[in-house]
Amino acid sequence: MSDTNERSGLWLGGQPWWLALICVALCLCPMYIKAGDSMVQSTTMTGTLAICFGLAVIFNELGERIPIWNKYIGGGLLLTFFGVAILKQFGYVPQEGLDAINSFISDDANFLEMFIVMLIVGSVLSLDRDILLRSFAGYIPAILGGLAAAMVLGVISGIPFGVKPTEAIIKYVLPIMGGGNGAGAVPLSQIYNQITGEPSADYYSFAIIILTIANIFCIIASAALNALGEKVPSLTGDKKTLIRKGGNLTRDDAKIKTDNDDLAGAFLLAFACYSVGRIMNKVILPEIAGAPIHAYAYMIIFVVILAATGLIPARVRAGAKRLQSFFSGKLGIIIMCGMGADFNLGELFTAMAPGNIIMALFIVIGAIIGAGGIGYLVGFYPIDSALTAGLCMANRGGNGDLACLGAADRMDLIAYAQLSSRLGGGIVLIVASFLFSFWLH
Repeated sequence: MSDTNERSGLWLGGQPWWLALICVALCLCPMYIKAGDSMVQSTTMTGTLAICFGLAVIFNELGERIPIWNKYIGGGLLLTFFGVAILKQFGYVPQEGLDAINSFISDDANFLEMFIVMLIVGSVLSLDRDILLRSFAGYIPAILGGLAAAMVLGVISGIPFGVKPTEAIIKYVLPIMGGGNGAGAVPLSQIYNQITGEPSADYYSFAIIILTIANIFCIIASAALNALGEKVPSLTGDKKTLIRKGGNLTRDDAKIKTDNDDLAGAFLLAFACYSVGRIMNKVILPEIAGAPIHAYAYMIIFVVILAATGLIPARVRAGAKRLQSFFSGKLGIIIMCGMGADFNLGELFTAMAPGNIIMALFIVIGAIIGAGGIGYLVGFYPIDSALTAGLCMANRGGNGDLACLGAADRMDLIAYAQLSSRLGGGIVLIVASFLFSFWLH
């Protein structure tokens, strides 16, 4: 029997379809078989990855092949997210399996953290330094533009439902635009408690609901922006940068051949940058003007400085880019599987009051218009600016960023998305501190 390097017939997950289905079955079967009180599949990293790949491969392949969905809704990554969430909702994934996934992706092992770190370092170091600095210089105005427009449309959309302007901003706009759950809704509820004396749970219980609704709109809107970019290419670039007319957007590192030593060097650099962010966040400057600054924000600033000074050798930059491509391209389905396992569809359905849905939609539209419009004025592509400075402010933070970037096929913009969730979230907390004190004290 002759072998060939070319793929023929139907392939799934990098294998012939029949072999892929066998592997998926073998990965998932131990999760449904009990040995005493526990499932046969282990809850170690190996066993958990087997579960994740088993769940994600089929959904990802279906999402890439279903007409309309694959081009206009979000493709394989988004179907993986919703598919696993549906399986969870109807009890088709054992709780022990869900616990293992959550522990590995976002809790104890926190693979999500390493995923984000690798994407940040690779995406920043791959950009030309002049383009990089010009992009970050105009990014804060784009964030503020999205926040301002979200406030305006949030107030207007609340009028038909009897929601006062102050209530619309405090209960709807700020939680949605706060940069997610941990960096937004949670600290906002703590600020609410400190200023009003009321239980923080009173604020948080509604904030997380309205944020969840907005997060779904953000993911759908991200896929729609990607479709718009394909129809009108002048509104977007190469999906790797924000700035218009920037010439050669990426460093000429693609021609550099990398070996295992270069990958090891990129890993070491990424972990060092992450450690700098932790030191700044925990020891040197935890807060600015009373608002906590996330370690990712400091890490991004440090990586930008390294990229701007040209201290990093070309081989290490190329290694970092290769790592980023592998993580975003091949391991993205694992992250989407983890987010689906942690998503509560029931919580979303209970919040489907018409007023909440419409107000959340208008706030997301405001974020798109404001961030895209101001982004255009400062020299950005409006679609990419609306996605990162707008939608990645209005979603559920780190997980939401990856869902939106995946739906928009723009994982290379992760550094900008994280700036929205972290630095942008910090800006919202500062604004909230003043507004809560002025309106609620």
